[in-house]
Amino acid sequence: MTSSGQALVEVTGIEKRFGTTRALHDVSLSINAGQCLGLVGRNGAGKSTLVSILSGLVEPDAGTVAFGGEPAPRVGDTARWHEWIATVFQHSMIVPDLSVAENVFLGSTPLLVNWRAMRNRTSAIMREWGFDIAADTLCRDLSVEQLQIVEIARALARGAKCVLLDEPTAALERDAGRRLFDRVRQLTGGGVAVLYISHHLEEVFEICQDVAVLRDGEMVLTAPIAELSRDALVTAMVGMSQTQSGERAVVPAFQHPASATEASRAAQVSDAASAAPTRDDVLLSVENLTADSARGRLSGVSLQVRVGEIVGVTGLLSAGVATIGRVIAGADESSGGEVRVCGRRIPSGQRDVAQCAGVGYIPEDRHTEGYVSHLGVAENVTMTITKRLADRFGLLSPARRVAAAAPLTGRLSLVSSGPGQPVGELSGGNQQKVTVARTLAHDPSLIVAITPTRGVDVASKKLLLSALAGVARDNGAGVLLCSDELSDLDICDRVVVLVRGEVFTEFTEPPFDRDALIVATEGIAQEAAE
Repeated sequence: MTSSGQALVEVTGIEKRFGTTRALHDVSLSINAGQCLGLVGRNGAGKSTLVSILSGLVEPDAGTVAFGGEPAPRVGDTARWHEWIATVFQHSMIVPDLSVAENVFLGSTPLLVNWRAMRNRTSAIMREWGFDIAADTLCRDLSVEQLQIVEIARALARGAKCVLLDEPTAALERDAGRRLFDRVRQLTGGGVAVLYISHHLEEVFEICQDVAVLRDGEMVLTAPIAELSRDALVTAMVGMSQTQSGERAVVPAFQHPASATEASRAAQVSDAASAAPTRDDVLLSVENLTADSARGRLSGVSLQVRVGEIVGVTGLLSAGVATIGRVIAGADESSGGEVRVCGRRIPSGQRDVAQCAGVGYIPEDRHTEGYVSHLGVAENVTMTITKRLADRFGLLSPARRVAAAAPLTGRLSLVSSGPGQPVGELSGGNQQKVTVARTLAHDPSLIVAITPTRGVDVASKKLLLSALAGVARDNGAGVLLCSDELSDLDICDRVVVLVRGEVFTEFTEPPFDRDALIVATEGIAQEAAE
């Protein structure tokens, strides 16, 4: 380690199993005062389990946890753990029916609450970070991005000696991310220890002094970040053999186990044309679309997606990038304009009608819209094709579900204990693979994907993007990829940039210049930038 001083947090020889699954094996780690330590690894490597142990939520089967050289409090003694550790979890811990102020100070208020003081303190924290969220707003009215901000504010408001940040920028736009980095530097400068968990390796290189790598539940590397290249770090995360195999970006076309795939596609486009679609045919037509949403408004947006074309939509979080995806997929209502898929007008806010018209949907928040956590992998993956798989009496056997799900789960390298394992027990990356597999299962004509690689590791990101590219290439599906993660746009044929709910510019010649995209999302014309 490059940081010096007393280890504020230290774990030694940690072991943890969940049933037959070994989550952690002989893991040791220390975080010093004033140090920002990056923790990286693929989904399922054990990062979330280690964070849960460090947060006092899970007791290890073996090994020790120490704070300031003394044994940690017993698991369940929340108040004493909070004196040392404040955690921003990857999965939201916000109570939607409470206000922002109540969530920020949840668990740390006295019996007699000074509501005005609590709101004022929350407002001060928000101003300090440059976030524009009113303290008395109910959290159920906030976007995913705003909820993440509330989580960060809650962790920092506690003044703990060590802050664990689990994918803290996953839902933040660039300006907010830069403010986060500034605050992390302020914290470490004041002697606070920070454990920074992220799949974005560029963030780890920017903000961390040291990095620790988990692979398959074991700590395989701990080193100063200045001594590592990006390639060396990726190799440590995935292993040499997996790095090499991960280069196979070409994904074979998926053949549905149930018959009538082509008949299903023909039924979807029957209103638009009697002949098979060609590469010049328009699958999606959006005309003068307007919408009001906490995720960002839309004002007169028009665009098209053709057969086999991947069109990206990007911009700052408030630009309406997620809004346009949700409206087209029928998950949100519009206030004007129209959406047509294969020539068929899609009524506003009717997700079921959009799906029947051939619109597949990969939502930005997999936890609320992507899967049913208590149902198994196979049941989730085949949820959109139950009628296709059922026999003539309407009955569907578990074996038929498993057989239908297997090609997709194999294609996406989904890791689980079996097709019956509840999806809620999987790692975040494998939950996202279930969400994508469920969308691909019904062979959509158009796929609307909103930040489909958020919260997944490098190798899984490549698999998911390759799967989308493969469906466009081999099946002729159109893809509308709405994302503020610029690396997602590498598979796109065109990229539309939104600024304040309007189309600002369009990039038509891949590969796209990253700096030019960033400048455009800020609303700066290319001529002025040059």
